Parts: sequence; structure tokens; C-alpha cells
Amino acid sequence: MATQAAAAAVHTYPIPSGTRITLPLPDDFHHHFRDGEACADVLGHASARFGRAIVMPNLKPPVTTTEMALKYRAHLLASLHHRPEEDRPFVPLMTLYLTDTTTPDEIRKAQATRRVYACKYYPMGSTTNSEAGVTDIRNIYPALRAMAECGLLLLIHSEVSTPSSTDVYDREYVFIETIIKPLVADMPRSLKIVLEHISTREAVDYVSHEDTPSNVAATITCHHLLYNRNDMLVGGIRPHLYCLPILKREGHRLALLRAATSGNVKFFAGTDSAPHAVSDKESTCGCAGVYTAHAAVELYVEAFESVNALDKLRGFLCHHGADYYGLERNTTTTMTLEKRAWNVPYAYKFGNGVVRPLRAGETVAWSIVGVSSSSS
Repeated sequence: MATQAAAAAVHTYPIPSGTRITLPLPDDFHHHFRDGEACADVLGHASARFGRAIVMPNLKPPVTTTEMALKYRAHLLASLHHRPEEDRPFVPLMTLYLTDTTTPDEIRKAQATRRVYACKYYPMGSTTNSEAGVTDIRNIYPALRAMAECGLLLLIHSEVSTPSSTDVYDREYVFIETIIKPLVADMPRSLKIVLEHISTREAVDYVSHEDTPSNVAATITCHHLLYNRNDMLVGGIRPHLYCLPILKREGHRLALLRAATSGNVKFFAGTDSAPHAVSDKESTCGCAGVYTAHAAVELYVEAFESVNALDKLRGFLCHHGADYYGLERNTTTTMTLEKRAWNVPYAYKFGNGVVRPLRAGETVAWSIVGVSSSSS
């Protein structure tokens, strides 16, 4: 397939087969676990690779209140049925879904639980299940100021939601210019902001610019590091590579790769792994989302290997995000990976259906060979 050829071509600095690397157990600062029975299937992949994950709140209905967040957290923990909770090296970090009517009191209530770490701003109509999202950023300024006061982070789907007037490839750039820059100027520096799953050179330049304050950071997905829009469109449309923000030109992918491997603490891992049933992806109006939970860490290693930057992997996967969120770094559990290819199944169970993973029917170059805890 063209996608396999493109991904293989990334490997400029091949490392010998059998090479091993050991890292602290990584964190994922952007993950979609869904709900219901499918949740357990997603958790099986994610909890095998990450110690903590920021949980996206765009369910149906969206997680807009503290009570809903706590109920969803309980469901996530109950879905980790393969071992007792006290033995799990996995912690779900909950978020609230911001709407035009989110109140400062709700923000303070969420923070008081010590279970909610951030709030997600979806511009209405910008992506999956964003119909209840914010219509005008000024509507949530009171909530944002409350977040700044109590320490909850603001996570942003950084795209304008006006497809009729803005080209889909320009939505991130326009959002930064028209929404992000004024927002950063208006809000106190105590409000930590994360531009999630950035996909453009312009986003990299903005976050890393010397004039951009330190309270602005960004997550980058493994699929945006490894694939460009040719992989999705050349030789036929590949719906399982369709995501929002959409894959961009090769120059943007390379800019993201340089940022991720630069050692800059403002960039860290957020997979945006977003499962949809095959029937919802392979349809006349397919859903946006790439499923990477099954191999996300291994794919990040591939991306860093491609530019001879494995020495920067620990910071990006394990330290930068934890430090930015004010979390303790993981010092008790380690993950060991080996340069040994494995074949990705064509489908995984997803509730009552199946999900098609990234690299389905192809290979991933690195394998997880062990996770160990110093306390065990």
C-alpha cells in the first residue's frame, strides 16, 4: 500500500534489529476512550502503553458537569477489569467539555474533586461530537478566568468551524490568527493552554516563537508525525487516515517532526487516538479519527528514529507533558522496546463491532517487550 511505502521511506537512520531502549512509562495527553462496552477494548490497548491519559469528554451526551466526569471516570476504572485498581499503572485524567453556559462555579467544583485536570474547548461544529461546543470564545471568558484561578488547563481543538468560508487545510492557521492570539493576550498567564494535535508549520512557529508566552504548549500525534495528505489521497482515498485536523503537506509533517524531536519542552505527546466502528468510517460521510492506541508508543519511536533523535524521545513521551500539567514524573515503572517488527491485525474488537487500526495488515517496526515496576 502507498501508506506503508510512505511510512517506510521516513526511516532515514535505520537502527539495527534487536536494539532495545528503556523509558519511564509514557503518558498520553489526548485520548478518546468512548463509552459503553467499547471502552474496555480501547483501554486494553491504552493501559498497556501509558501510565496516565487525558480523557476526552466529547461523548454523547458530552461530559459537561463534574458529576458526569466522575461517573465517566468510574466507568473507565470499572472497564479495566483485567486487574485490581490498586495494581494498575494507569490513571485516567478527566476533563470537562466547555459550552457557552459553563459557569465559574462548575469549574471550581470540578477542580475541588482533584480528579478533573482540564477543560476542552471545541468550537461548535469543528470535529466529532462538537455540536454542543462553544459558539463564541467570549462566551466562556468567565469560565476561563476561573480556570486560571484554580489551575485547570485549557485544551483547544484549534480549528475554525466555518467550512464554507475557510479551506479545510487553512482552518488551524486561521484559528491561531483570529482566536488564539487574542485569547492569549486577554487571559492571565496563569491559564495554561494546550493547542492539541497541531498539524501545521504555522502552529509550530507560533508555539515555539520567543514572543509566545510559556503558558502556551502543544501536543502532537504520531500519525501527524508519520503521514502526510498524499498517504490519505494518492492512489485512492484511505478513510482510516482521515482525521481532524486533516493531514497536511509534507512540509508541515517535517515541521512537526522537527518540533517533536527538538527537545523543546512546549511540545509533548497526545495521540488523539480516536476509534470509530468500520461502518462509520467506510461510509458516504465517514467519521474523522485515526485509531492508534494499539501501537502509539511504537509509532512515536519510529518517528523519532527516522531523524536519529531517540535521545529526545524520553522528554517528549515521558517528561514534558507531566511537567506542564504539574504532575509528578513517573519514576517507578519502565517500558522496554525492541527494534523488532510485528504485524498489525486488520481489525480489533470495538464493542459490538470492529475498529480498523493504523497500519492494519502492515507492520510496525518496534515492539514493546516489557513493562516493569520497581515497587513490584
